[in-house]
Amino acid sequence: MKRDLTTTLLGAATLVSVLAVLGLGLSAPLDANQGSLVRLMFVHVPTAWLSYLAYGGTGLFGLLYLWQRRRHWDRLAMASAEIGVLFTLATIVGGMLWAKPTWGTYWVWDARLTTTALSLVIYGGYLLIRSLIDDPDKRARVSAVVGIVGTLYVPVNYMAVEWWRGVHQTQTLTLLGKIQWKAEAVYLPTLLFSVFAFTVLYVYLLRLRGILAARQEAREERELMNDLAGMEVARG
Repeated sequence: MKRDLTTTLLGAATLVSVLAVLGLGLSAPLDANQGSLVRLMFVHVPTAWLSYLAYGGTGLFGLLYLWQRRRHWDRLAMASAEIGVLFTLATIVGGMLWAKPTWGTYWVWDARLTTTALSLVIYGGYLLIRSLIDDPDKRARVSAVVGIVGTLYVPVNYMAVEWWRGVHQTQTLTLLGKIQWKAEAVYLPTLLFSVFAFTVLYVYLLRLRGILAARQEAREERELMNDLAGMEVARG
């Protein structure tokens, strides 16, 4: 696949950023209570952030499609949903690896975990709906509505640990109201850089998947036109 300069530069920036996160994470000091497990924070938190970003992107791109009726926005909404599902799975796996040595089990039906699992149902359904509707315009409209409504998951999941107290800890970095960092200060710069690196990763994957979707759509349209032309010839 031929890549444009912007995609190539984004890929390079993503690679450098992720490698830097790996180095910073492995060199971070051990926690007094959790030891080396604390380093999972530099992957688990950014993957959760990326899933929020991706689901928010699905809603935003869906809204832009309903406003402008451009297929470009629909393709980006689909791509963002796929990325969100992928990184929700990564969030769950990372959380399970962290939970086993700290909670004694891989999974509990805690509010945060339950709503995270629910997002797979919501956005898995979003992708399923797309596969069941053949008409491109109808598919885009229906998907846009589902994607917009689905973004309600983000604030509910974020606030779940505050609204329904369970075994999952409350936010380490509180963003609502007074901003607070509830862990050792030495970990904050690495975590912020990790979030930045994963944001760059999201932009890169979104652009790459959007390009692939555009090419697939163009190919399908060409095949449809060829089929119609063949039918016209047969009738003639």
